[in-house]
Amino acid sequence: MNAVITILQVIGSCWYLLSVERQEECWKKVCDLQRHKCKYLYFDCDTIGDSDRITWFLSSNITKLCGPRSEFYNFGIYADALTNKVGNSSFLSRYFYCLWWGLRNLSSIGQNLVTTTYIGEINFAITIAILGLVLFALLIGNMQTYLQSSTARLEEWRVRRNDTEKWMHHRKLPREIKERVRKYDLYKWVTTRGVEEDAVLSGLPLDLRRDIKHQLCFDLVRRVPLFDEMDACTLDAICERLRPMLSTPGTILIREGDPVIEMLFILRGRLESCTTNGGRTGFFNSCSLGPGDFCGEELLSWALYLRRQSGALPSSTRTVTAAAEVEAFALSSVDVKFVASQFRKMHSKQLKHKFRFHSHQWRTWAACSIQAAWFRYRTRKAAAAVTAHHWPPLELAVNRCASLPERVAAEFGCCSLRNGSQMELLTALLKPVEPDFTVVDNSE
Repeated sequence: MNAVITILQVIGSCWYLLSVERQEECWKKVCDLQRHKCKYLYFDCDTIGDSDRITWFLSSNITKLCGPRSEFYNFGIYADALTNKVGNSSFLSRYFYCLWWGLRNLSSIGQNLVTTTYIGEINFAITIAILGLVLFALLIGNMQTYLQSSTARLEEWRVRRNDTEKWMHHRKLPREIKERVRKYDLYKWVTTRGVEEDAVLSGLPLDLRRDIKHQLCFDLVRRVPLFDEMDACTLDAICERLRPMLSTPGTILIREGDPVIEMLFILRGRLESCTTNGGRTGFFNSCSLGPGDFCGEELLSWALYLRRQSGALPSSTRTVTAAAEVEAFALSSVDVKFVASQFRKMHSKQLKHKFRFHSHQWRTWAACSIQAAWFRYRTRKAAAAVTAHHWPPLELAVNRCASLPERVAAEFGCCSLRNGSQMELLTALLKPVEPDFTVVDNSE
């Protein structure tokens, strides 16, 4: 683009200078016809006040003879400069008019240029036509290359999709699974246009790959609350290890009870996270995850306590499902070890509290603990009311509120036997592993 603008500027400026030169040639031709009265010196601005020059100018009729509509001299392609009085305009007007003249004639490949027999003018018109042809050929070539590249990728995607369809038909997969495969394939094509990011980055030098990762991921990683206190070098190291991940609605990213193999940091989209506390009957907790949230925090706790337990990966306490198209970055278990080592160096109690606050595993346990404490408080309050009014004693084996009169039970929130089962469910949820961000592992 810059090269095209430069060419237009050069052509426009050459056209303006040559138009000035052609006008001077007309003046000289008139002067040659009036050689006894005219001198070439009169065309110099230093002689503008000379009396002989003034006398000659008034009697020469040179203004009409060298005007744009005169038949005395043919200006050819430079006639527009005289007709529109380009030489008498301001600098900006002259600049943009010359730029427009160059663009108009380059785009038409000089077809509108009507020249005279003057050799210099003909050569200038030929130059404009050749440059117009070259630029047009370059434009067509670039468009052809782009279309061929896009068509090749599209054809490759179509072939891969046909192979996938044949394979699914051969394996007789259910219709629901086929639809999920088609949605993911289409979403990946729309997002990446068939370009494999890992393949592109793997062929670049390490320093250039690190700079690209910094440009793509640094601001996104800093948005994650768990990483916002880290320095730039640590964030760059984390960015280098992140792997892009795409998911379509309905995809189960993590299943409850399965080993956690990676942590996910959401950039765009929404996830649904739920737990049944290991399949315990009646227990269910769910929440939504959005941009800036993360899941798979069990892997970070496992990495912080890696030397204190076996090398087996931790089991997930939640099931995470994509509720919409999701774009995220993933950290594998090996990379999480690196992140954990950086956390150990920070020695921050605030980081521990921040991890608890943003961890949905800890949030669920905290909510259940608060509800269990509230149930115990209501039970103690109900028991005190029984003692004060000399009602029959509470049958604790069945339910702490079962023997209360209906009015008192309703007053203290103990309306049915369901409260006892709720209490058991809430107290059965185990406290998550406490990550120790201040532990420095000397064996590493």
